[in-house]
Amino acid sequence: MPVITPNNKTDKSVDFTRENQDKQSSSKLMVKLHSVTKTYPNGANALLDANLSVKKGEFLFITGPSGSGKSTLLKLLYGEEFATQGEVIVNECDLSTLRGDNLSLLRRRIGIVFQDYKLIPQRTVTENIAVVLQAQGYTRKEIQRRLEPTLKLVGLFSKANYFPDQLSGGEQQRVSMARAIVATPPLILADEPTGNLDPDNSWQIIQILRKLNSFGATVIVTTHDEHLVRRCNQRVVQVRDGRVYEELGVRS
Repeated sequence: MPVITPNNKTDKSVDFTRENQDKQSSSKLMVKLHSVTKTYPNGANALLDANLSVKKGEFLFITGPSGSGKSTLLKLLYGEEFATQGEVIVNECDLSTLRGDNLSLLRRRIGIVFQDYKLIPQRTVTENIAVVLQAQGYTRKEIQRRLEPTLKLVGLFSKANYFPDQLSGGEQQRVSMARAIVATPPLILADEPTGNLDPDNSWQIIQILRKLNSFGATVIVTTHDEHLVRRCNQRVVQVRDGRVYEELGVRS
C-alpha cells in the first residue's frame, strides 16, 4: 500500500478537472469491499459478506431502506467504522491498517457531505468552507485562491458573508458540499445529501455532484429517493438486509 502524503499546495488557479485527474493513479479502482461484514456489539449485522468495486471517476448511487446498511457502508470508507471481517480498500489503502495520522491523511483525500450539513453557526459561508483548508495547513493565499471558484461552483459567491441561519436548507447543503470539495479530493461521499430538501433543491445538489464527477472525482451517493436515481441514469447498487446487490438495467 502506498504511503499517504498531504496534498501539494501551489499558488496556481484552481482547476478541478486537472487536480482530480492528476490524483488518479494507474490503479483503476477507487473503492473495493471484499467479503465485508460489520457486526455491532449488540450482535446486529449492519453489513453481511458485502462486495463492491467502484472505479476511479465513477458515479454510484447506493439505495435501500432506512437501516439497511447504506450509511454504515460509507462510514467504513472513511474510517469512522471498521469492518469486523473482510477488506475495505480506498484509493489503494487498506483501512484495517490505518490509524492515527495515517487515517487522518486518507480522510483529507475524501470529501464528505452529510445530510444534516454540520455547519458552524457562528461562522460565515466563507469561514465554514475555509476551516477545512486551515486544518490541513494551507496558507492564507492558497485558501483565498480556492474559495472563489468553489463558491462560484456551488452558486454561493454572492452569499459568501452570510451566516448559516440566513440561508435556506438547500443553500446550507451547498455550503456543506463546498466544504467537502474545496481541497479537490479525488473521492466524494455524500450520505443522503438530499434527504431534507425539496425536489428542486435536491436536483441542484445532484447536478453539482455530477459536474464534479465530470471533472474526474469519484462520487458515491446514498439515497432513498428512487425518482432522483432514475432521473440520473447512473450505476446503482442496493443494500438490503446488510447485503449489496447490483441493480440491473442501469448504466455501469
